[in-house]
Amino acid sequence: MALFSSLTPVFIAIICVLIGVILKKSNGEKEKCETKSKPLSHPWVDEDLKDGTDHHLEEEEVDEEWQGLEENVAHVPFFVERYPEAEMIKRSQMFYDFLNKRRSVRFLSDEPVPREVIDNVIRTAGTSPSGAHTEPWTFVVVQDPDLKHKIREIVEEEEEINYKKRMGDRWVNDLKRLRTNWIKEYLDTAPYLILIFKQVYGQLPNGKKKTHYYNEISVSIACGILLAALQNVGLCTVTSTPLNCGPQLRVLLQRPANEKLLLLLPIGYPKKDATVPALTRKPLEDIMVVM
Repeated sequence: MALFSSLTPVFIAIICVLIGVILKKSNGEKEKCETKSKPLSHPWVDEDLKDGTDHHLEEEEVDEEWQGLEENVAHVPFFVERYPEAEMIKRSQMFYDFLNKRRSVRFLSDEPVPREVIDNVIRTAGTSPSGAHTEPWTFVVVQDPDLKHKIREIVEEEEEINYKKRMGDRWVNDLKRLRTNWIKEYLDTAPYLILIFKQVYGQLPNGKKKTHYYNEISVSIACGILLAALQNVGLCTVTSTPLNCGPQLRVLLQRPANEKLLLLLPIGYPKKDATVPALTRKPLEDIMVVM
C-alpha cells in the first residue's frame, strides 16, 4: 500500500504528459486543417466588392511566371501637351460644365444611332487603366430586337421579385421619388444595349487561368470613361445593375464562365417628351477634402 502511495504522483505525472501530448497533436491537426481550408489571400481584391459568385483561383492554377504580358516591356519616351494656366482653368471649367449636363435617362427613343459611334465610344472605354494592364473587360453590344426583348424579359422578371421581396421597404421607398419600378421599356426601345462584363480571371494559351488584379475596380473605371464618351457624342443612358440577372444574361449571351455582368447600359437619344428628376449635385466642399 505504501509502495502504491509512493508511485501515485508518478502515475499522475505520466497521465498529465500523455494528455498534453494528445491535446498538442489535436490542436496541431486543427490548425493544419484551418490553414488548408483558409482561402488564398488576394490583396488586390477590395473586400467591399467581393461576393459569392466570384471565381477564385486555386493556388496550383495560378501561373506565377507568365501573366499574359511580356517579361520585359519596352519603355518609350512620353510627352503630353501642356497648356498655359489660364487655358487649363478654362478647359477644366468647360469640361465640368459639359459633364454636369449628364443625366440618367430612362425614356429613350428608338431613333437609329450610327454603329461607328458605338464602336468609338467602346474603343474609348478600352483606354482605361487596369491592374497590371490585364484589361479585364468585355463589352457586349446588343442590337438584335429579339435578343433585346429576351434581355428585358429576364430583367423584368427578376426586378419584380427584387422590388417585392429582395430589396426591402427602405430601398423601394428611396426609389419612389425617382419614379422607377421593374418595368424597363427602354430595354426594347433603345437602339443598343451595352452589357459590360468583368473578367474575374483570364485564360492563358496553355489553358491555365490568369489572375486579373483589381478586375472590378478596373472595369468600373472603364465604365466611367464610357459614360463620358457617350455624353461627348450626345447620347443618353441609365446605369442599370440588374440584381440576380447576371447568370441568366451571361448564358443568354453565351459568355464564358470567367465573365460576370457588372453593368447594363441602354444607349440612345432621349425621347422628345423625356423627363428626369429635378436633382442637384453635392457642392465641391462636400466632396473634396484638401489637407
